[in-house]
Amino acid sequence: MRLAVISDTHLPAPNPWFEAVYAKYLAPADLLFHCGDSTGLALWSFLLQHPRFEAVAGNSDAYALAASLPTILERSIAGRRLAVVHGWGPRPGLSGRIAEALGDRADIIFFGHSHAFEDTTSGKTRLINPGSLRPGGSLALVETGPDAWTVRRISV
Repeated sequence: MRLAVISDTHLPAPNPWFEAVYAKYLAPADLLFHCGDSTGLALWSFLLQHPRFEAVAGNSDAYALAASLPTILERSIAGRRLAVVHGWGPRPGLSGRIAEALGDRADIIFFGHSHAFEDTTSGKTRLINPGSLRPGGSLALVETGPDAWTVRRISV
């Protein structure tokens, strides 16, 4: 199964660049996760065309959007406990704070907030930040399997 993971798009509405990235990388994914800060309702509405799109609220989302989204998602995928969260506080030490808060609840955590790609572990928990989906930024494509999850950073 292929998961597309994005975060921190900070767009009020899709533009031609975003639509091209969606068509090439996001639409073909089995599941699409947005780790917060999509910012605008129009962008979020555009992403709803994906049949298996899920998102969490970020600290920069429009109020109406943030109020309608959860702050954390928890799912079981390919035998692993997955959590999706935006993140909080200063960027230094972010993955450590997230691992401390959620590590006992998840095998893998997708998060955003720092705008920087990261694929690290804390104890038995793997933490993946796709970076900021903007020109010059990145997204993550994750292939799930029974023994391992393979993460590929895609520069856009």
